[in-house]
Amino acid sequence: MSKKRKGKSKKNGISNLTNTILSILKKERNQSFNYKQIAAKLGVNDASSRNQIIKTLAKLTAQQELEEVERGKFKAVVNTEYHIGTLDLGTKGNGYVICDDFEDDVFIASNNINKALHGDEVEFYAYKRKKRGKSEGEITNIIKRAKSEYVGVIQIHEKKNFAFVVVDGNKMYKDIFVPNNKINKAEDGDKVLVLLEDWPEKSDSPNGKILKVLGKPGEHNTEIHAILAEYGLPLEFPHEVEEFANNIDTSITEKEIANRRDMRKDLTFTIDPKDAKDFDDALSFEVLDNGLYEIGIHIADVSHYLQEGTVLDDEAYERATSVYLVDRVVPMLPEVLSNNACSLRPHEEKYTFSAVFQINDKAEIKNQWFGRTVTYSDARYAYEEAQAVIESKTNTIPAEVSLTGKTYQTNQKLADAILKMDELAKIMRGRRMRDGAISFDKVEVKFNLDEQANPVGVFFKTSKDANKLIEEFMLLANRKVSEFVGKQDPKKTFVYRVHDEPDDSKLASLQNVVGRFGYKLNFKDRKSTTASLNNLLKEVNGKKEQNLVDTLTIRSMSKAEYTTHNIGHYGLAFNYYSHFTSPIRRYPDVMAHRLLQHYLDGGKSANEDVYEEKCNHSSNMENLATKAERDSIKYMQIRFMEDHKDEDFVGVITGVTDWGIYVEIISNKCEGMVSVRDMKDDHYAFDQDLYAMVGKNNGLVYQLGDEVIVKVKNTDLVKKHLDFNLLGKPQQ
Repeated sequence: MSKKRKGKSKKNGISNLTNTILSILKKERNQSFNYKQIAAKLGVNDASSRNQIIKTLAKLTAQQELEEVERGKFKAVVNTEYHIGTLDLGTKGNGYVICDDFEDDVFIASNNINKALHGDEVEFYAYKRKKRGKSEGEITNIIKRAKSEYVGVIQIHEKKNFAFVVVDGNKMYKDIFVPNNKINKAEDGDKVLVLLEDWPEKSDSPNGKILKVLGKPGEHNTEIHAILAEYGLPLEFPHEVEEFANNIDTSITEKEIANRRDMRKDLTFTIDPKDAKDFDDALSFEVLDNGLYEIGIHIADVSHYLQEGTVLDDEAYERATSVYLVDRVVPMLPEVLSNNACSLRPHEEKYTFSAVFQINDKAEIKNQWFGRTVTYSDARYAYEEAQAVIESKTNTIPAEVSLTGKTYQTNQKLADAILKMDELAKIMRGRRMRDGAISFDKVEVKFNLDEQANPVGVFFKTSKDANKLIEEFMLLANRKVSEFVGKQDPKKTFVYRVHDEPDDSKLASLQNVVGRFGYKLNFKDRKSTTASLNNLLKEVNGKKEQNLVDTLTIRSMSKAEYTTHNIGHYGLAFNYYSHFTSPIRRYPDVMAHRLLQHYLDGGKSANEDVYEEKCNHSSNMENLATKAERDSIKYMQIRFMEDHKDEDFVGVITGVTDWGIYVEIISNKCEGMVSVRDMKDDHYAFDQDLYAMVGKNNGLVYQLGDEVIVKVKNTDLVKKHLDFNLLGKPQQ
């Protein structure tokens, strides 16, 4: 056999040798190679191949593609400018590099990916494509892997001397090879967490080892744990962190109270969701002798317990945020703090960090104070209870919305406080809208779960006056704290929550889509842009296309992030904005507390570079948590639809591609796909200009925004994919 292969090599030569040699030398362009080293890289050692390499080296040197830096040693002549970017892989192995040096993303064909993976930071060079004049490139070096741990299903070879892990999702184009001594007791078909250890140059697949067996695919806990593992999010606290937290002194002492403003006698209450476990913010309300209202926004003083340099603080920083999955919360802090010591529970004294304002009837700030306090919460309200007070303008809470399940009368002073603060909140909200804030009230999908975490119902969470009351006063505290530090001279380092102006091309794409529904937008200037976006969000409210338009509008916006470089918050129309009000679940709020106290104590500006790095980490972790939360919702939607396979549903077309149409069911917001292969009543073709599938013979058009009737064809919990059969359009 080996002789035949040698004979074949001699006859046909090494295929694509010129490009292969150039690729090797350009990839390692700072090194020089002789023909023997190149032959070794190619895995050939016969005389014919060596001669072929020598001739090719001479030819490329004559063409000035290579230079002979010393006798017999060659180096690539680099005429190309190299760039750094992030690889975004498609489902077919091709990808794009996102790079600030290029207006458009740079296309990378699958044969030029060169072992880079989705999300990797890569070095590449670009050249113009013949078609459409757009840039195409080749990846020359992997600077930093986006991740090293992957979730997938293990397939063990029959003889059990090796295995492959088939990674979940469609962004990984290679299975991961796992030798027998690194299988870690996994069984064939298990869902596992695998560490990608290396990818040898001559190997077709990357090598890895099994870190953890997650369970059997499709089982509830397996899939939830897999979602967390996919994004590198922890499930449990390390033992030493739990032990440290449990040994913290959480008592309220007279010595510590003496260092704080004592506000325990002020009327104070919390308003939170019915199922809330931790309460990190409370409001206090007092009518002053001068006719002003003193309103305190009291936030759990997490930084009192979370001391820098401890294992507890290190763990909180690494997590950076709590993660809210459908059936559980993965907290940033251990329970002894998140649900107990730091939680502003009713009828308990707590250490707090407060922003206290004196406000008149026009919701104008006449005085402000920031600092550490001790407070006592007189009452806990659910949003529904506070809403009942606002709507009835009385102190009576009906049974159907009360926490106790019984009709009761709350304290009249508390009811009066809620009513007055609702008035002030509406004035503040109106002012924000006039200043150019955008009113995002996107519908949230929630599930009713039974004791086994099975979804037995779907409902939609909407924002009412009680929610907006809390929102406005939290925004007030966040804005004023940020403003207080941001306007100091000399400039002080602080953690800002910023939101840049939307990209013009994204707004144009939004107009293109919503225009299909008959909506028009005006992007002449900032004022007209925000006005028309608010009008759009108001017009679609309650309509079949609301969720689609809300989602697309949010996607057209820039992404909010944490940074020490303040550029303001476009969506809120604030020049200064920070996160200060949720330190139990967000690490940037903890940093804001520490910095504010440091400056109140007369401290010098903190190190900007250190805090910028912490801001970047916090933004990245927030992004991962958001993706995990979305995946858990998608997973639960598919579980819910498994029990409704025999039902017909009315949905709205939310996307059209050349492979099918995406449909969102109106009654439960579950989205699935109808494959064009399953549209068997005609031959359908994708019309990109119309955002539609058009029947070749019957002329039927299925267009973005159309209502259709669908039935569940297939539910895949592992891939989190829902397939529909299309039954047609509803009769008008």
